[in-house]
Amino acid sequence: MNTEPLRSDTKIAVLLRADLEPWQRLNVTAFLVSGLGTTVPEVIGEPYEDADGVAYLPMFRQPVLVFEGTKETLRAAHGRALSRALPRAVFTADLFATGNDRDNRAAVRAVPTAGLDLVGLAVHGPRNAVDKTLKGARMHP
Repeated sequence: MNTEPLRSDTKIAVLLRADLEPWQRLNVTAFLVSGLGTTVPEVIGEPYEDADGVAYLPMFRQPVLVFEGTKETLRAAHGRALSRALPRAVFTADLFATGNDRDNRAAVRAVPTAGLDLVGLAVHGPRNAVDKTLKGARMHP
């Protein structure tokens, strides 16, 4: 059995708008990271199992770093994520008023990229590219 720590040269990061309520921060973070494992399957580790043999779902094999910033910081990070073609997920303010996946997708589809009222962004990619994408953001307290 290999006991060496697994190190990753990539980073998963979530950027939240600083003016969100605590429940919104948690909800947005959960929604944003849910898409990464389906499009970037290498970020998912092996399933878990406890000492009694009860199986649990696999999770990310690397930490998810959570940042916060202003609306302007979020907009700039979104533009940098697009220009770097990083895998990304967005959460807009409109999604707080919808109640299902179909309406969520329709709400995003109804607004041009430059007009999205972003409250959250998740990105995955090489550490350096993610760091540059999140320039100006600070670690979530």
